[in-house]
Amino acid sequence: MKFTASRLSEGNKVFPTEIHLEENSIEIKSPGLFCGDSKYLNYEDITSIEVDSPMIGFSTLRLFLTGNKIEISGFSKSDIKQIRQIIEEAKNKRRKS
Repeated sequence: MKFTASRLSEGNKVFPTEIHLEENSIEIKSPGLFCGDSKYLNYEDITSIEVDSPMIGFSTLRLFLTGNKIEISGFSKSDIKQIRQIIEEAKNKRRKS
């Protein structure tokens, strides 16, 4: 499943950030003019999820890994809610198996 940040949000005007949720991992793509950045995270490596949803504006998702924090902003509240739900379900599924 693919989610794209709003072009109206700060830092996403020309090349919006994308989140690709796959069966076992999440890919965070930050495109650029001549180069881009992609991060691949396994669901089980994510230790905590934090969401900042202001009354007006776009939400921020913080993924905490062992010793690291990844912050992604510019997504709607409904997108962030769905992303968080998918990640938590995948983590629970991996724990049970």
